[in-house]
Amino acid sequence: MTAPVTIRFDAMDPDAIAAHEGRIVVFADPGAGLDKGARRVNRLCRGALERLVAGKAFGKLDAGAALTLDYPAGLAADSVQVVRLARRPKPDAARRAGATIGKAMDERDALVLAGTNARAAEISKGLALRAYEFRAHKTEDKPAPGVVTFMVSRPEEVAAEAQPMAALAEGVFFTRDLVNEPANILTTDDFAARLAAMQELGLDVEILEEAELDELGMRALLAVGQASTSPSKVVVMRWQGGAAEEAPLALVGKGVMFDTGGISIKPAAGMEDMTMDMAGAGVVAGTMRALALRKAKANVVGIVGLVENMPAGNAQRPGDVVRTMKGDTVEVINTDAEGRMVLADVMWYAQDRFAPAAMIDLATLTGAMVIALGHERAGVFSNDDALCDALTAAAAAEDERAWRLPVGEDYDHLLKSRIADVKHVGGRTAGSVTAARFLQRFVKDETPWVHVDIAGVALRKEESPFAPKGASGWGVRALDRLVRERFEG
Repeated sequence: MTAPVTIRFDAMDPDAIAAHEGRIVVFADPGAGLDKGARRVNRLCRGALERLVAGKAFGKLDAGAALTLDYPAGLAADSVQVVRLARRPKPDAARRAGATIGKAMDERDALVLAGTNARAAEISKGLALRAYEFRAHKTEDKPAPGVVTFMVSRPEEVAAEAQPMAALAEGVFFTRDLVNEPANILTTDDFAARLAAMQELGLDVEILEEAELDELGMRALLAVGQASTSPSKVVVMRWQGGAAEEAPLALVGKGVMFDTGGISIKPAAGMEDMTMDMAGAGVVAGTMRALALRKAKANVVGIVGLVENMPAGNAQRPGDVVRTMKGDTVEVINTDAEGRMVLADVMWYAQDRFAPAAMIDLATLTGAMVIALGHERAGVFSNDDALCDALTAAAAAEDERAWRLPVGEDYDHLLKSRIADVKHVGGRTAGSVTAARFLQRFVKDETPWVHVDIAGVALRKEESPFAPKGASGWGVRALDRLVRERFEG
């Protein structure tokens, strides 16, 4: 797994500031004066910092953005990065300031003079998230990133506050690594093995193989993967951090290792990106890792369906009828709408076995979601206002945007089948909504449920504030916060 950047917390040391040979980071807010650490740097570099902060260019910066003094006179450091940030910033501004620092990480050690900043831990969180880089398949040598030392007034307190944030960053990195991996590396076997390895963190991990899935009646899931040489699997991860009698939160993820579209094959252009069609399962896995690392006081079960959707002589066809674990028969309209077939069985299994207090599924489910919301927001559908509001609020607090869309009986006519209980595609009209409505057939009346379509946010062609281009890890931060605020005692 990609290792997070090393971050340490130490007390303010004027001598260390003068002697530091890498990058020094200070924070300033025009009109508010310089804090203790920045004043020390300003004296050493003979007022250059004060002049920069008073200049028009710095005054025009957004909160969290920065200017850099290269090779400042009077310092051993080769640069001073000056970040615009208030003394008591909002959490999102502090995280973005950290992301600015993290984006500039290289092999140099960095000295961050956070002083008495009330959001030092949040700054470190943003830094860690943005410093990620996926290099598993690069053969060129590149120096490891330097160590970051935060100089703060209360290092022990800030370190304690930052510890669960570090666990969260590792969970995000785990998700990004999974989503960035090519499908010839991340097979269903490899994915399951990576999840099984998390037993050393205290997770209980169980792998259900094809014979057991067939015995359970998961024929919708099995039909998707039946043409692949990679065996279909369901992996169950359990974290028991709450009271034994408490029903768990169930997190369900779509894990399609590669999606050719099957017999309804996709166009060649862009098909290489279909290595990310397991991102829902990746988010569930990363969230479970974060919960285990920070010893969350909640009961959570993460269940992922792992398949590969390939064309072959034994592939499922448009027009086939398959029976789900629930017992409903489904007419297959388009084999490229495979994710909802996987989720239908896994969601039913989650409820049938664990009777969860609530269930959230995540999937790169529909291209229609990208058309509707682009790459800026995930789409959210729900049968429970309170749970949905809590999730969208958690996402907003973590700078992970989401937007709720409707789902209701008035869309059912689009899913009527002539030969089966339901068809699984309703046509181009309201494509994301009908996909969610299909999934809702597999949600029991008593189960609060949210479906999150992450098709547009899981993998990005351009960088985002907290991630380079590629896998974003969207959802791990939101789910972790939801667990903390709603499901932990």
